[in-house]
Amino acid sequence: MLEFKYDTQLLIEGKNLDEDVINDYFTRNFKGDCLLAVGDEDLIKIHFHTNEPWKVLEYCSTLGEIYDIVVEDMDRQARELQG
Repeated sequence: MLEFKYDTQLLIEGKNLDEDVINDYFTRNFKGDCLLAVGDEDLIKIHFHTNEPWKVLEYCSTLGEIYDIVVEDMDRQARELQG
């Protein structure tokens, strides 16, 4: 059993985005691991393992337009099921 079930990935397009600020917010406010928040002032790529992907989506949507959203159930993948 995985501690954090959902692999959550998305892009944020916005203005004056700061990957350090986003990393800090994730660290302080979300439970999860494997955080990747990289990019520039206009586009940030997020990758994060969590049990509450909806919270990630909610926060990221406050930063700009989110798209290319993928939420995969890694437990189902490990059992070779779709999802």
